[in-house]
Amino acid sequence: MKKDNANSRRKFLQQIGATSLLAAASPFSSIAASKNAEERILTYSRKITANDKIRIGVIGYGVQGHFDLRTALKVPGVELAGICDLYNGRLENAKEQFGKELYTTNNYKDLLDKKDIDAVLICTTDVWHARITLDALAKGKHIYCEKPMVYKVSEGYPVMEAAKKSGKVLQVGSQRVSSIGYAKAKELLAAGEIGELNMVNAVYDRQSSIGAWEYTIPKDANAMTTHWDKFIEATEKMNFDAKKFFWWRAFKEVGTGVAGDLFIHLLSGTHFITNSKGPESIYSTGQFSYWKDGRNLPDVMSGVLQYPKTKDHAAFLMTLQVNFISGTGGQEIIRLIGSEGLIEVNGNNITVKHSIMPEAPGFGGYDSLFTFSKSMQEELQKEYDAKWTMDQRKKKIKEDIVFKAPMGYDDHLDHFTNFFDAIRTGKPVVEDATFGFRAAAPALYCNESYFSKKIIHWDPVTMKLK
Repeated sequence: MKKDNANSRRKFLQQIGATSLLAAASPFSSIAASKNAEERILTYSRKITANDKIRIGVIGYGVQGHFDLRTALKVPGVELAGICDLYNGRLENAKEQFGKELYTTNNYKDLLDKKDIDAVLICTTDVWHARITLDALAKGKHIYCEKPMVYKVSEGYPVMEAAKKSGKVLQVGSQRVSSIGYAKAKELLAAGEIGELNMVNAVYDRQSSIGAWEYTIPKDANAMTTHWDKFIEATEKMNFDAKKFFWWRAFKEVGTGVAGDLFIHLLSGTHFITNSKGPESIYSTGQFSYWKDGRNLPDVMSGVLQYPKTKDHAAFLMTLQVNFISGTGGQEIIRLIGSEGLIEVNGNNITVKHSIMPEAPGFGGYDSLFTFSKSMQEELQKEYDAKWTMDQRKKKIKEDIVFKAPMGYDDHLDHFTNFFDAIRTGKPVVEDATFGFRAAAPALYCNESYFSKKIIHWDPVTMKLK
């Protein structure tokens, strides 16, 4: 290892237990080590105050809209001002939850016209993200947009430009970038804890009908109750299909499949940890293994992405995997593999494992040495013994470490806290429009590669096809 990297690692290890590197607005500060130093709890301390009231509107009140709103309202000073959804039953649900006086509408533009709304949560089908984002920015609203930020790569450029000109906060909803666990992984990698990065294996598997997006469809679902004509204004004209409305992630006409839903979490997290701007080549393949319910986007999919060397990281290969009928029972893991170890990110918990090669090269054993003449073996052995000491022939042993987030820690809440802090203070968010696009583009190109059966060549700096 280079001398400067070795010094960096020694300095980092000496500082364990002291102040840790902060990631944007990430709130963790130090590490408390157990006596045997094998497990460390990430210390979390964040004081949340409501300096200014922020009134929000929700556009798209399905599963994710419910979860996002529930978390957003945990942040002090945040108030609900209105909800928009195309399905009438969800607006009834909203009034049952928040009272009959709550403002509800089927038309998101009416909600954007409300002067008492400061920010909107965009939790609609993917095909609507860019259109609503542009309209919301034009109305002077701050935006929390669910991932992927856009449905098509071409939509990303006007969204980034509009966000820049607006002066408003736009944060994309991949909450891993606000996780204290991911911040620790970022710190460890930067300190050279696993040597030089060369590969990332990222997996997001599931094994359930709900995990595969087969959500319950209400009995009253029809073209009238879902305002189907409005729903397809952002698509080509289609006859009413309840599955495309309620299971939309599985259909390419309105959703982006496992790539836009789950690959993007793995990409966002990896980009945050490595400081990467993205891959230079993208290839993906997939199949329909189990959920043969009419969907036209695969339920098992993998991708291979090549990341170029930059000032922030070495060149590395990334593999992506989503399996919706996985015998593992489901898992979300990012493994960053370096020349001297492994950082495994499992939720908000981090495991560091080490394997450091000896300084001396291998000699003997499963080697060609024994196939030579006895005199040649003896001569080579003598030269090897003269050059390398016994210590240089041994692997360096370094303890493995587990970093755990404290009980009850919620990265989703941190992500929303960062969003509202940015509105109140003007400080930047990590997952702004540019970051969101740099994660969305490779994910969307995985779909294009799957359908075209071609490798996509991408310039991560200019954010254009090569």
